[in-house]
Amino acid sequence: MLGAETRLVALIGDPVAGSLSPRMQNAAFAALGLDWAYVALRVEERALEAAVDGLVALRFAGANVTAPHKRAVAELVDAEARSVNTLVVDNGLLRGWTTDTAILAGLVAERPVIIGGGGAATAFSEALPHARTFTRRAEWPPATRGADLVVNATPVRDEVVARVGTGQTLVDLPYPGSATAAAARAAGARVFDGLDVLVAQGAAAFELWTGLPAPVDVMRAAVHAS
Repeated sequence: MLGAETRLVALIGDPVAGSLSPRMQNAAFAALGLDWAYVALRVEERALEAAVDGLVALRFAGANVTAPHKRAVAELVDAEARSVNTLVVDNGLLRGWTTDTAILAGLVAERPVIIGGGGAATAFSEALPHARTFTRRAEWPPATRGADLVVNATPVRDEVVARVGTGQTLVDLPYPGSATAAAARAAGARVFDGLDVLVAQGAAAFELWTGLPAPVDVMRAAVHAS
């Protein structure tokens, strides 16, 4: 139950009904005894600017941004990134960050390939400027031979969009799983699936909002709970 002092964090996107972020973040807040709550808000494109402004007016602590708004929000707030998935309200100002790429920490990416053309793909392209990028509107199919890291930043779950195998690492954004991730595991690749990516970016966002270390094990258990 929300109290007068409850700090609110939102998820802004369209659609948002299937997101596991509320379950994950609310479990994290509860684990640390924080009087915070995370709510999913469906926001259509025509209402995006008003919704972003409303975060400050309604005294939200911050927000996550999901498809299709990540690049549009980057133009509405104080942000260096071209794609924003995390907003922090700081003294009445909105600052934008991307935590989409948190999963890359510690991964070797000398010859990376990025698949996709949306907001998440933009974030990975900024983090890996030397990557080859493939989209259906430009170069297709993806050429992954010789890549050490492949990022599937498409929303496609039921089709294998690229072949990844032994000696390669796949970072696969669709969750809870995709045909691409299943095929890569069967072929001997190291796979970080969509739930791994969700927990990594969610933990980084949690720390931006609260200033506290994220309870990663709690967050991981929440997204894997049936």
